[in-house]
Order: sequence, then structure tokens, then C-alpha cells
Amino acid sequence: MTAYLLRRLVQSALILLGVSFITFFLLYVLPADPVRQIAGRAATQQTVENIRHQLGLDQPFVVQYIRYLGGLMQGDMGRSYLQKTEVASLIAARLPPTLLLMAAGIFCELVLGLTMGVIAALRRGRAADTGLMITSFVAVSAPQFLVSLLLLYVFAVRLSWFPIGGYGTFRHLVLPAVTLGILGSGWYARMMRSSMIEVLRADFIRTARAKGLTRARVILRHALPNAILPVIAMIGIDIGIFMGGVVVVESVFGWPGIGQLAWQAIQRVDIPIIMGVTLVSACAIVAGNLIADLIAPAIDPRIRIR
Repeated sequence: MTAYLLRRLVQSALILLGVSFITFFLLYVLPADPVRQIAGRAATQQTVENIRHQLGLDQPFVVQYIRYLGGLMQGDMGRSYLQKTEVASLIAARLPPTLLLMAAGIFCELVLGLTMGVIAALRRGRAADTGLMITSFVAVSAPQFLVSLLLLYVFAVRLSWFPIGGYGTFRHLVLPAVTLGILGSGWYARMMRSSMIEVLRADFIRTARAKGLTRARVILRHALPNAILPVIAMIGIDIGIFMGGVVVVESVFGWPGIGQLAWQAIQRVDIPIIMGVTLVSACAIVAGNLIADLIAPAIDPRIRIR
């Protein structure tokens, strides 16, 4: 286990290094000039050059990147060009809402997706299977803004069950979480259906049925734990996606998460914030996949970590 964790940590460090290099390079060659955003349209060329020199943006790419890595090693993610605040502080302030929405969104995805997938697998080839797969396809294909606005109009405007937007109470959380649950449930439903069908064909399932076990026990005790393994890997990926922020959903519901912060930074070419959010998202994906790999053996004892 120790050797495995060390190996994964080294791999994670290399992945994060690659992500930081590619992102920094793309932002370096970006046609948009962050200095012009800071100085304003009326600034003279001399003022622009002075700001560029103060920020170190007149240095070669390699020098800028090494300096940025040096700051990261000391826990410094830089300062926002426009907000004049430490990037780590800005991200930390948006982290609680993001984590809350991530947990609620994944919970809704799993409840809806796994339920649909299991029912479709058990009713394979029947009307319920066809209907649920069509529903999952629609959920996957539906634009985020459309689902968000429909739920907002029905449950917040017409029925007044929930607030139109904001953050702070459980009622504020319901609509954004359900929106994400609907949008993501289609992937889980399709994955769970195919995995469940494969497991139900296995020899150990036929053996369990031959022993006289009830249908519910066969499904819950034998089929479901084996079929759910691919879903765990998807959860690890979802963690990174949510940590990067779901910009459209956060914007529609006024949710103060990392997604809004990233979108504002992209519009203003605030490079330190863009880099910070990208690295936090990459860290979340790496950590999510590692956690998924560690949980898998607890569900299926046949899996060994080496």
C-alpha cells in the first residue's frame, strides 16, 4: 500500500506539473493582453510598459514559469492583477460553496442515475428500459442553461417553493443540486445499465439464484456491488469537474462558487486566478481518482492494490 501511494503521488506531481506548464504556455501565447485590462484604454504606452515590468510580464516565458513554480512551492499562487488580492484567499473564500454544491450535485446524480440504470437493466428490452434510456439521452444532451431556467421558472417563480437565487440555506441549494443531478444522471444511468447487464450474465449470479436466494438479495448483495465499480471511477472525474466550477449553473442561480470566479477571471484575462482555478481543478481530479482507486478494493475484495 505504501509503495502504491508513493508511486501515485509521484505520478500526480508529474501530472500537475504538466497541467501547469500547458496552461501557463497557453496563457502566455494568448493574444489578449492582461496589462491593457489593468491599465485601461486611456493609458499611455509608457504606463503600460511600466505595469508590464512591475508584474514581470516582460520577462521570457521560461523565467516567468520558473518564478511561478517557485511561488507554488512556497504555497504562493500569486496575486490577482485586478482585485489585488492573493489568489489562494480568493479561491479559499469560494471553496465552501463549491464543495457544498459538489456534494449535493453528485448525490443527486447518483440517486437519479443509479436508480434509472438498475431499473433499465432489470427491465432490459421492455418499455421501461427504452423510456429510461431515452430520458437519460435527453438529460445528457440538455443545455445547462435551459434546465436551470426551466426549474427556476417552475419551482421558484411560479410555485415559489424555492428562492430565485443566492446562497446560505438549504432551500438555496436544492434547485442548483437538482439541476446538476438531472444533467449528470444520464451518464450514470447508461454506465450502470451496461455494467449491471454484464454482471447479471455472470456465472456467480446464476449460482446465487440456483442456491435459492431471493431476487432482492441477488441484486443488492451480489450484482450491485460488482456493477457499481465503473461508477466509482466516474465519481472521481466528477469531483474535478465540480471543483472547476459549473459556470452556467452557478451564474443562473447566483451561486458564489469557483466557477463564477474563473469566468470573471477569463473575461478580464486575470492570469493568476485562471492558473489557480485550473490547478485546483487538476488537484481535485487527481485526488478523486486516487480516492476511487482506494475505495474499489473495499467494495470488491478481488481487487488488489499493488
